[in-house]
Amino acid sequence: MSESPPLCVEDCELALLTDLYQLTMLQAYWKEQMTGRATFSLFFRKMPATRRFMLACGQQHAAAQICRIRFTPAMLQRLAATARFDHAFLDWLAEWRFSGDIWTLPEGTPVFPNEPLLEVDAPIAEAQLVESLLMNLVQLETVLASKAVRIVMAARGRPVVDFGMRRMHGIDAAVRGVRAYRTAGLAGTSNVLGGLRHDLPLSGTMAHSYVLAHDSETEAFRAFAHHYPGTTLLVDTHDTLDGVRQVIELLRNEPQLRVDAIRLDSGDLGELARRSRALLDEAGHGRIRIIASSGLDEHRIAALIEEKAPIDAFGVGTQMSVSADAPVIDLSYKLVEYAGTPRVKHSTGKVNLPGRKQLFRRQDEHGRYSGDVLAQRDENLPDAEPLLVPLVRDGRVDEGHLADAGRARERVPSVLARLPDRLRCLEPRQDGLDDFPVALSRALRRLAAT
Repeated sequence: MSESPPLCVEDCELALLTDLYQLTMLQAYWKEQMTGRATFSLFFRKMPATRRFMLACGQQHAAAQICRIRFTPAMLQRLAATARFDHAFLDWLAEWRFSGDIWTLPEGTPVFPNEPLLEVDAPIAEAQLVESLLMNLVQLETVLASKAVRIVMAARGRPVVDFGMRRMHGIDAAVRGVRAYRTAGLAGTSNVLGGLRHDLPLSGTMAHSYVLAHDSETEAFRAFAHHYPGTTLLVDTHDTLDGVRQVIELLRNEPQLRVDAIRLDSGDLGELARRSRALLDEAGHGRIRIIASSGLDEHRIAALIEEKAPIDAFGVGTQMSVSADAPVIDLSYKLVEYAGTPRVKHSTGKVNLPGRKQLFRRQDEHGRYSGDVLAQRDENLPDAEPLLVPLVRDGRVDEGHLADAGRARERVPSVLARLPDRLRCLEPRQDGLDDFPVALSRALRRLAAT
């Protein structure tokens, strides 16, 4: 029996995680001896209708990953077997290393259409090869972080836990998604590997199957509370309020047991939370928290809070884990300069801004963000903060600029607080009316007009 392929991509295979045309272009550049330095810009052209901003995430992690790409002998043998590549070109790939520069936004930066999440400056063959991988890495984490941060905002300080691994699009997304969730401010995850890898607290106790495997809910509750003092009990397997009463009766009969929370996972969560809270308080269990789950998104959470449902924390799964209302952004990775000459694509609806760029963010007298200015890389705008930082220089990562998910998580609340109120609204945008102003500097306007 032949050996099954591995379930996920190993770091040592990332050089082949690309589209074929990247490699065919590389061979063409190599044959034509095109070694000039190129700049590619990664950006999106249109904001999803249900977003006021995107939360840039994954671009620094992706840039650092690029520096570790290598073509191993085994990879080159597999490429040779396709009969598409010259042996001399494959020998050249064996020595391939990324030697360029990558400028990135800090992780957890609100970003808007046409603003570069990163720019790559490198010999054209190097900058070309990394396109597909960069887009894949940044697309996933930015989409998930942008959805997750809306849910965190909706919860208004109440903890939000990720329950979505089982419905995510593949195991790689499930693990990397936890990194995006941590950046966005989630309190925990049920995903063990993702949580351990990305240092997000693990959260979770029991499923309905555990209750059903016992002869009664009370028996299941008693056993689980003995095993895990301070646990959360899932009370809606049969009848939610009857489940709450059984928890109360169990604690009356066995006061040595400790239950810290109950979880509601079906029905009218607001009404059930109110009635459960009343039952618990009347029995003297005001310290027992109520956690709600079941098909939640930012709008349902916001509605529950608006109606003052006594819910202390939320578990969110499918809607967040696939970013159901905006599962994609139209990321583009475009050549904007080659051999010192700005380049522009003129395709209808797909025009890009030429030249190497810097993004400046302005603020008003109260410290709130008031607008952005896209400028040429070497410009200096007074009273505006430059956002793109040189994360990679000559193929080496500048650790001083590299923000892990923990550091990114720390900065997100303060950054969001400086956004205009209209951008922190959860309702869909009215096209053109709620946009954040992004202007071009005079020099960039002149360059784009030539």
